[in-house]
Amino acid sequence: MGLVKAIDGYDAARGYAFSSYAVPTILGELKRHLRNHAWAVRPPRDVQELALRVDLAASRLWAALDRAPTVGELAGACECSDERVLEALQARRARGAVSLQAPAGGQDEEVVLQDMLAVSDDGYARVEMRVVLDGLLCGVSPRAREVLRLRFAQDLTQAKIGVLIGVGEMQISRIVRKTIEQLHRIADAAKSAADAPQRLLASAQTNH
Repeated sequence: MGLVKAIDGYDAARGYAFSSYAVPTILGELKRHLRNHAWAVRPPRDVQELALRVDLAASRLWAALDRAPTVGELAGACECSDERVLEALQARRARGAVSLQAPAGGQDEEVVLQDMLAVSDDGYARVEMRVVLDGLLCGVSPRAREVLRLRFAQDLTQAKIGVLIGVGEMQISRIVRKTIEQLHRIADAAKSAADAPQRLLASAQTNH
């Protein structure tokens, strides 16, 4: 792409060699591509450019001083503040991503970064649903609770439940259906009771 742009923009009438125009054009295109596409996470453009300047300054100062340059020395070479240099050094970490299979460090060498990530745990939601369900089941008969337990917790067929309970399969089907309908009515009544104070407050505010 840089070569194509150099060919399009070269003007032989100016008397300069093509290579004199092509080299900086190609280098500029390479730098632009690396700036825009080589970062795993792209910081703002000015931070990217400053990070490149800090890298170049660090290489020159290391060769001249025979040691790692300080933040103040880098700031002086780049003509910017210490805070900007620190920001650029921090942004450099966004150039490449670390594999989730990389060692996490510490004493256990088998632990990788993936093991340190948070995971979604729906256990709390299941506990809350179980508490609500237990409260609703208090409103049905012990026989109905046992039928639901065998059907949904033990995953038994209606025929097997009928044998255990001592009734026919069709009657087990009616018990399951009617009990679920009863649980829905109990839940709706509980929700209406819970929402009643809010409705009364809204009505009082409206009338006021």
